[in-house]
Amino acid sequence: MTVREKVRQFIESNLVIFEDHVEISDDDNIFELGFVNSLFAMRMLTFVEEEFVITIDNDELDLINFSSVSNIVRLIEKKLGTRV
Repeated sequence: MTVREKVRQFIESNLVIFEDHVEISDDDNIFELGFVNSLFAMRMLTFVEEEFVITIDNDELDLINFSSVSNIVRLIEKKLGTRV
């Protein structure tokens, strides 16, 4: 499974929604759409760090980095690319 697929699967299975089926695109802002609460945000951070064995630094804890599938994937790939 790719990074994008893992992130998308996590988001889709953990969204706070009241409809049976909601589709989001990779660039949809999940915060602006109202699908996210603070508990989800903490779960997302934990998932990203544990699943990809990376540490998100305090300066990277920016809403924009976690606002969409694309932005989350970009952050993960950046962190994975900085490994030596």
